[in-house]
Amino acid sequence: MENNKYLGKEEVSKLLLKFSIPCILSLLISSLYNIVDQIFIGNSELGYLGNAATSIVFPITIISVAFAWAIGDGSAAFLSLCQGRKDTKNAHIAIGNGILINFIISIIFVILGFIFMNNLLFLFGASDVTLPIAVEYFRIILIFIPVYMMANGMNAVIRADGSPGFSMASTLIGAITNIILDPIFIFVFKWGIAGAAWATVIGQCLSLIASIIYFTKTKTFKIEWSSFKINMGIFSNVIKLGISTFITQMSIVIISLVCNIMLAKYGAISKYGADIPIAVIGICMKVFTIVINIAVGIILGAQPILGYNYGAKEYARVKKTFRLVIVSTIIVGLIATALFELCPEVIIKMFGTESDLYMEFATKTFRIFLLLVVFTCLIKVCSIFFQAVGNPIKASIVSLTRDIVCFVPLVIILPMYMGVEGSLYAAPAADVIGMIITIILLVLFFKNLGKEEVISSNAKTNILTSKDGVIITISRMHGSKGKYIGELVAKKLDIPYYYKELTAIAAEESGLDKEFVSKLNQKNNVLHDLYLTTAPVKYAIEAQEKVIKKIASNGSCVIVGRAADYVLRNNKKLVRIFIYAPEEYRIKSVMEMYKDKKEDAKKNIKKSDKNRESYYKLISGSTFGDVNNYDLCIDSSIGVENTANLICEFINHKNEK
Repeated sequence: MENNKYLGKEEVSKLLLKFSIPCILSLLISSLYNIVDQIFIGNSELGYLGNAATSIVFPITIISVAFAWAIGDGSAAFLSLCQGRKDTKNAHIAIGNGILINFIISIIFVILGFIFMNNLLFLFGASDVTLPIAVEYFRIILIFIPVYMMANGMNAVIRADGSPGFSMASTLIGAITNIILDPIFIFVFKWGIAGAAWATVIGQCLSLIASIIYFTKTKTFKIEWSSFKINMGIFSNVIKLGISTFITQMSIVIISLVCNIMLAKYGAISKYGADIPIAVIGICMKVFTIVINIAVGIILGAQPILGYNYGAKEYARVKKTFRLVIVSTIIVGLIATALFELCPEVIIKMFGTESDLYMEFATKTFRIFLLLVVFTCLIKVCSIFFQAVGNPIKASIVSLTRDIVCFVPLVIILPMYMGVEGSLYAAPAADVIGMIITIILLVLFFKNLGKEEVISSNAKTNILTSKDGVIITISRMHGSKGKYIGELVAKKLDIPYYYKELTAIAAEESGLDKEFVSKLNQKNNVLHDLYLTTAPVKYAIEAQEKVIKKIASNGSCVIVGRAADYVLRNNKKLVRIFIYAPEEYRIKSVMEMYKDKKEDAKKNIKKSDKNRESYYKLISGSTFGDVNNYDLCIDSSIGVENTANLICEFINHKNEK
């Protein structure tokens, strides 16, 4: 916990530079794969038709990487959780399952790709002219899709294993190889589009080999043959943790698909033809990706700073970090805008010099499509900001509003009235609407920041030394009176009791806010599972788990909630109790305790139980209330006193053995 405290003390600007620069470099390196081929192909005899072919194939490969990154990011997030709770049992299973399922999906992708190759390429904008070139390129790329997917999926796990440098190096190896081999294969060997494809896949193979070598000497987990035995309970958690990545990547596919279809359709009836717009938009999007990646690198570097300080309720530091991110993003966006508006020809000619008609449309595309690139960057940055401060709903709204809700309909509607140029105006129009929505959400967020209801608590913040004996953990259904039963058991056995005390100690020792730690498993929304994986929540969970272990090391005690039974699962003195009760009894209890009406009590019980189940599932990978996870399960409707007595009798019996 002390390791994270510097995030709340060190100068924000220094922290941002320290974290953001590696993120930016890593993202820029990955961008090289997407842009190098276009430069060499555009300057070869293939010209813009070759670039059109690669632009058609690109979004199809994004579908494969959406699966790879979703599984990879999910496995990486699961590994991070396992690291926090010192869980070596489940981490390697999640990663092994991820590798295996990623491989299976990649094989399916290859089979379907070959069966529906022409249909897919026509769907993504191929014409009769570009189809043969696209097929030649795609056939080679498709054969090596398993390599591409495996390398991308494993890369995220390497970063989570504490080796971001190696992760970046493995990507860099592939990128440099691609850069070296592209001119050799295209210009020296005269392999044309096939040369570009072979340069790409050889680079990917080297990246995968580097990743495989790393997996033989990992830091926090070890892959075994048993790792590849499918465990759907664990893998379902991986999918939940990676689903946001999948949605993000698939939104890129949808945008590319719709944009290519409209450009091909309306380009065909314009003076430019169908192939020039497809080629140009591919170049434009890949140049645009470089700008976006710089902005994303800045905010990704800020994530740990924002997450920790939000959890600590150091809102002044949250605002200062956000201001620095926004100013940096605006500077990047304005420099890019100046280049795109004042001298687009310089950038375009890097990808080959074509006809006057080609240059005319390319210049229009850069000046119109990227007119408000600064807004696009800000929207992306704000989406990740909301994720960093534990608000995935706002993050999703910001991200999807610009890309799916606005851009997709506009790119379909505007060409009906404006011809092929209408597709270009869809981007700045979507940027304006997306920026307005983003500003509204930001104003609401900062207006309410720090105005949450403060819960006063006199809970002690010191860990008591106790006599040697059992560590009793109590998990309970809402309304079963488990916390009162736990307190009574502690009194009867004359040992310390920890409930609110636990969160108070965790907050004090970690520097996080006591109320924030206390409310970890009370968040209730459709993205509850995603909320539990955000940066501030991870810090709080880590703090709690360390304190639980510290409490247990000080002697016999009673700990209520917080998945303590799982955190202490390797403690030989652990006794795990689960307290449940019939629904009517729990409704009555909640009505008495919180003065709720019956319907409100029902809703609160349902909501609370669901949140506890999600929290426990995320922490342990097991099912909350599963009798196999406990030493004793008791129906508390027999009364608080009777339940406490039964627990004490059980403990005394255990002590006699």
